[in-house]
Amino acid sequence: MIGSIKKFFEKNLAKNEAEEQKDSAISKIDLTCAALLIEVMNSDHELDERESAEFIKVLQQSFNVKEEDIAELAELAKEEAKQATSLYEFTKLINDNYDNAQKILLIENMWRIAFSDEKLDKYEDHLIRKISELIYVSHSDFIRAKLKVRNAEVK
Repeated sequence: MIGSIKKFFEKNLAKNEAEEQKDSAISKIDLTCAALLIEVMNSDHELDERESAEFIKVLQQSFNVKEEDIAELAELAKEEAKQATSLYEFTKLINDNYDNAQKILLIENMWRIAFSDEKLDKYEDHLIRKISELIYVSHSDFIRAKLKVRNAEVK
């Protein structure tokens, strides 16, 4: 009897949590990508205002998030990045939900953050390379994304 009551509550609580996530303005995948962008910003241990500004621009342009939810997404992403124990928890969600084109766009957005302060730090480069490998973006697409963003920044 107690077991069936427990199952009932677990089932209904899980259903309610799923419905709340659907109703939420910020999806888990958007939050995951934003947290990875935060990781790129933090990788060189220098937070530049240009990186923060580019981060907000990337969120506005790349994610299906309302203007009024951008600040909340940024704060949630910072918390998510702070609490993460490994990149795997982020990259698994991306691998489960993104196709190759979306993954390449994510890598391009990471390069946008990395190049926004007009210097590419070796730690930023290493982190983007590692994430690229973990989400199965080919090396040629990784390089193409890097050059595309770098050349756009030069103009």
